[in-house]
Amino acid sequence: MDALTTLLDWLAGRGLEIVLIIIGSVLLARFVAWVGLKITDRIDAEATGGDALVRSEAAKHRHSLTQVLTWTLIVLIYAIAVFFVLDRAGIPIGGLVAPATVLGVGLGFGAQRIVGDVLAGFFIITERQYGFGDVVSIQVVGGGDPATGTIEDVTLRVTRLRSPDGEVVTLPNGQIVKVVNLSRDWARAVIDVPVPTTTDVNRVNEVLREVGADAFRDERMRPLLLDPPSVMGVETLDLEQVNVRMVARTLPGKQFDVGRDLRARIVLAFHRAGLNLPPPTSPVPTGDAEDAGARAGDGAR
Repeated sequence: MDALTTLLDWLAGRGLEIVLIIIGSVLLARFVAWVGLKITDRIDAEATGGDALVRSEAAKHRHSLTQVLTWTLIVLIYAIAVFFVLDRAGIPIGGLVAPATVLGVGLGFGAQRIVGDVLAGFFIITERQYGFGDVVSIQVVGGGDPATGTIEDVTLRVTRLRSPDGEVVTLPNGQIVKVVNLSRDWARAVIDVPVPTTTDVNRVNEVLREVGADAFRDERMRPLLLDPPSVMGVETLDLEQVNVRMVARTLPGKQFDVGRDLRARIVLAFHRAGLNLPPPTSPVPTGDAEDAGARAGDGAR
């Protein structure tokens, strides 16, 4: 009976306090996560709710910074809750200093990669290498082909992006060796138009300039273009064809849409002007006729 009475007294006293600490920490962590979500949603709404077609660099940085701060606060809340629970349970925290030191040394050797990930994530955020909504190509150590997609989440340890196929790719920050940001400040759409060597190149340049001027005057395309597309001239030359290059400065991340639109305009303009695109230089396997037509229409990059 004495043991049962002691247990009930402990449950009514310190046991209840431990339960309240655990419940309070969980509720506080969820509240922090909810506030962080509301802040990021507001940042996204302000960045895309007006006439802006893409997020500004400041908005992307604020979004990433909010995600990191939210994650850090949640970890800190749970860490403090653990210390309070140990204290209320009667476990002397001071006595854990020596074992914690030994454990910390062991974890230090075993968790060097995690520490490296956190440090790399810190510099990614502070240096604004990329942020939420950026289109990037990331090369990791021993990862083969670069991972390309749109950034969805940046924490101190990992970067998550969604590929064009809809796959979510998670990359440890410490393993990243190269980042190509395709949506920083401005982008460039590059279109190489192949024409037979017998074609009048001056006439091709005139047609491409007309296409660029028409695209810049188009009310649908004008907001995506920073200036009229320009014709760079002959880029490459071989025995059967030459490639004439056309470039256009666009809003960040809009170079792909602009490039597709300009290629379609070029095909129509060439047909009207009586100019022909060369046939594919390699044989096309049976069943790939549609793909061959797409290549002939788009030209080569």
